[in-house]
Amino acid sequence: MSNTVQASPEDVAEIDAFCDTLWLEDGLAKASLSSYRSDLLHLARWMTEQHLSSLCAADELALISFVAMLSQTRRASSQARYISTLRRFYRHLLARGLIRSDPTLKIAMPLKPARLPKVLSERDVEALLGAPPVDTPLGLRDRAMLETLYATGLRVSELVGLKLHEVSFDMGILRVFGKGSKERLVPLGEQAIDWLRLYLADARPEVLAGRQSDDMFVTARGAGMTRQAFWLLIKRYALAAGIAPARLSPHVLRHAFATHLLNHGADLRVVQLLLGHSDISTTQIYTHIARERLKTLHAEHHPRG
Repeated sequence: MSNTVQASPEDVAEIDAFCDTLWLEDGLAKASLSSYRSDLLHLARWMTEQHLSSLCAADELALISFVAMLSQTRRASSQARYISTLRRFYRHLLARGLIRSDPTLKIAMPLKPARLPKVLSERDVEALLGAPPVDTPLGLRDRAMLETLYATGLRVSELVGLKLHEVSFDMGILRVFGKGSKERLVPLGEQAIDWLRLYLADARPEVLAGRQSDDMFVTARGAGMTRQAFWLLIKRYALAAGIAPARLSPHVLRHAFATHLLNHGADLRVVQLLLGHSDISTTQIYTHIARERLKTLHAEHHPRG
């Protein structure tokens, strides 16, 4: 599709109104709103290029044609995201009385192959945790971040957004606000507490150099750590630890946290609570990883494996 094709002003206005509603009523994050807006602008530009009517007048055939076009170049996961966007947008239009029926009702989700999260072994995790040079302030900060991540299973966004007042050393817990601003309390563990105390006492004041911040983890500029910067740090330390980049993801320690807990006998419901999953089916994928690991160990070490 040509980059010169523009969505009509009417369609842009409807997309803006939809995103405003998501922000005001659901409190969606900027990244989520940006994704919704991008998907809908893509549809609007495609409809303009195909000389089709406005978004409000789009029928089932037009939307099916759009999804068929996506299937030629997009992965199933990307197609599914677009379809979810369309469904939510047209339910919004229906609720506002701008359309009389939902044209997305018969659009089926693509079949997605089950993909297991990438998980590091306990030995790999130890190597990764030991990679930062703790004789420097930034290295000590990075060690504290990695230890906290592995001890708690936080999402990277939750870790970098952590504030000083959300950590209770006396109780040994973190207070976290996850997806949908849902609050949960997560145990820290002794080693993570020890590294955090070291960081706060020795490294953080030196990194801040007299500046003030309520962010737990700060950069050399005195600002809070970002997801993107921390992902670069993980990749750097993984390389130093001899871990192949293909085995990494931004949530590699979150996945390791869940899988290693299950490997050591933790209850699935407890892991669900610690991860902040609203649906246990999301947590159950880690049981498959744990079972695969046990099968591998059996094959390697049992005399009749």
